[in-house]
Amino acid sequence: MNATATPPPAARRRRKPLSIAIALPIAVLILLVLILMWWWDKEPEQFDPVAVTTAHMKEIDRPMSTGAVTTYTLIRSVDTLLDKRGGYLSNDKLPPGVFMDNVPNWEFGSLTASRDLVRALRNDFSRSQTQSTEDKSLGEADPLLNSPNDRWLLPSSESQYGKAVDDLEDYLARLSDAPDANAHFYARADNLADYLQTVSARLGSLSQRLSASVGQLRVDAAPNADAPAAAGPAKAVFVKTPWNRIDDNFYEARGYTWTLLEQLKAIRHDFAPILRSKNADASLQQVIRELEESQKSLGSPVVLNGSPFGFFANHSLVMANYVSRANAAIIDLRALLGRG
Repeated sequence: MNATATPPPAARRRRKPLSIAIALPIAVLILLVLILMWWWDKEPEQFDPVAVTTAHMKEIDRPMSTGAVTTYTLIRSVDTLLDKRGGYLSNDKLPPGVFMDNVPNWEFGSLTASRDLVRALRNDFSRSQTQSTEDKSLGEADPLLNSPNDRWLLPSSESQYGKAVDDLEDYLARLSDAPDANAHFYARADNLADYLQTVSARLGSLSQRLSASVGQLRVDAAPNADAPAAAGPAKAVFVKTPWNRIDDNFYEARGYTWTLLEQLKAIRHDFAPILRSKNADASLQQVIRELEESQKSLGSPVVLNGSPFGFFANHSLVMANYVSRANAAIIDLRALLGRG
């Protein structure tokens, strides 16, 4: 006879409802998490910088002035980080945000573009010369927007970025307050060229990181022209993005180019006179066109990483193509701005 006693039928019937009562809430919770992940995993829609700025200035009863569109576009971009589906996810420590990485990388790319613009506003656009006093509100907004992007303890990232938006709103109100005239925006060619130099460096870095999805040889040049000849020829280094970082780089580039596209549309409006005088309208429009192409919907549930001439697509290389072309157009634009 079997030494193990078989539970009576009544005990087995009691055990089955108990296991169902435990498993059902867990299954419902998992399903809810998956639904929220799907709902939150969406990039925000583009907006018209001029239209939203015009509506905002009417709402706060301020006249439009040079720099208002650029400033409010920065405000709107940061607000989008905080108010989009699911809110700000980069510092989430609980499900479903803790399981998501595409949107947080998109947020970091967008935040990088906003940080570059607020730094340009603080150091260049709002000052007539290097010896002039910086705007107080911009001086406070810059470090706030450069707070760590993944901080969840107080003060959290969201609270710091919200304070930065308040400071930018104060600058915008004073910028448009003609009687006081205690905030300024100087739409000069040299200011724009300096900002575009930062943008060009960002795009160049993103292009290289995206291209490394399939691996590439990079030549490490000598650090300076005085390097001894005995050091030998430059060495070629093989660089390849780890498989688990490919989609991170892709969505960071998507976030950066999304925000940069809005910023350049605003700059096209605020810097229109100087762009026309330099015959640079077409160059800026070319940059905008390339960035618009980079924002087309992804026709795949995952970021594919096929070989360069293989059967499957490589989304990183496609993005790198648009980023590189936008960067080339920015280099041409900076050359036009530098001409007398």
